Amino acid sequence: MGGCTLDPAALAAIAGERLDWRFKSLPAQLWGHTLADAAALRPGLFTDGFVGPVVVLEADALEHNLRTMAQWCARAGVELAPHGKTTMAPQLFARQAEHGAWGITAANAGQLRVYRAFGVSRILLANELVDPAALRWLGAELDAHPDFEFSCWVDSVRSVELMTEALRGAGRPVDVLVELGADGGRTGARDLDTALAIAAAAHASPALRLAGTGGYEGALAHDPSPASRQVVDTYLRRLRELTVAIGRRGLFADVDQVIVTAGGSAYFDQVAATLTGDWAGLHVVPVLRSGAYLTHDDGFYRGISPLGEHPRIAGTPRFRSALRAWAQVTSRPADDLALLTLGKRDASFDEGLPVPQWHRRPGQEPVELTGHTVTALNDQHAFVALPPGSPVRVGDWIGLGLSHPCTVFDKWPLLPVVDGDTVVDFVRTYF
Repeated sequence: MGGCTLDPAALAAIAGERLDWRFKSLPAQLWGHTLADAAALRPGLFTDGFVGPVVVLEADALEHNLRTMAQWCARAGVELAPHGKTTMAPQLFARQAEHGAWGITAANAGQLRVYRAFGVSRILLANELVDPAALRWLGAELDAHPDFEFSCWVDSVRSVELMTEALRGAGRPVDVLVELGADGGRTGARDLDTALAIAAAAHASPALRLAGTGGYEGALAHDPSPASRQVVDTYLRRLRELTVAIGRRGLFADVDQVIVTAGGSAYFDQVAATLTGDWAGLHVVPVLRSGAYLTHDDGFYRGISPLGEHPRIAGTPRFRSALRAWAQVTSRPADDLALLTLGKRDASFDEGLPVPQWHRRPGQEPVELTGHTVTALNDQHAFVALPPGSPVRVGDWIGLGLSHPCTVFDKWPLLPVVDGDTVVDFVRTYF
């Protein structure tokens, strides 16, 4: 099948965009420069006019995570189609493709159109797609670009009917994967008989091609406990059982390879263990969709990832957090309280609050900070509980670890990439 590619010209156009007031935190002296020219200046994060708060990507941690995941997937015998919704950053998609990504995963039609604007050659839409306007656009895109590979999920006979009607007259059939769900989960057929009926309907549709199965185990468990991992294993065995049952009925006859996909960022080790190996005569391509590995974090994924704080994979380096927020102390109204210039508009808070990790005085090197806790976020303020004798004072900078990268990137149309305190690149997002 080969790996995923992007359009070099579209990527190059990002570097030619001019910086201005639209991009918060950037130094005013960079306005008018292109992204490429601004990066070539190698501005200092704390010496050349950046204003807080600012969220940065740490270059060495990004490269470490890209390399670590690519090498592990190769050893495990799985392909990787990382979920692009985490970053919505084509520059980072390109980095993932350079490290062997099989494709890029999307969640909705809006994301799909962004991906295609940058020439993503293989897209897995991990969701149902029944909107007639989106399907008409997709049909035209497939017809216009023979090298574009696409697949999405179906979880009801009704969705098969809607897709078939909307795609009437399209030149190429759309590949679909039967989605298996579970009680308490999100979308997906809840039982084997229902899933087999959907598979039969998709196989019979003149507008669709049944290409595999898929699902999402992460909606069924939220911690690394033995009980949660057992729930995940049970679900994955059912997904395997469904795939074999469809194959025995001859419903994959139109494809040479069967895609079987699962695997968020929390249990991808278990997904690989279950979806590899012998498939009773089927030629299966097991595909993971983990997206948060790219930046990892200092909260939710640090605690639950197989390569997090308590790794469940031997012989592989842990992921490193590549996200950091820097915010200035603007008020210390009480001995035990400081307020920072960072809030819900700037940082994630849905899966844990930011974690103060570094303390920096203007003109000095940062020092590690312990015993300090963010207790609440307002729109533009972070409340930090200070221990006795805290060195924090007004005007200082606090470096914070963040939790759940999916709700960080959407707040930043442009993120500096840093090597130490030097900005070496800029990453553009498209939410």
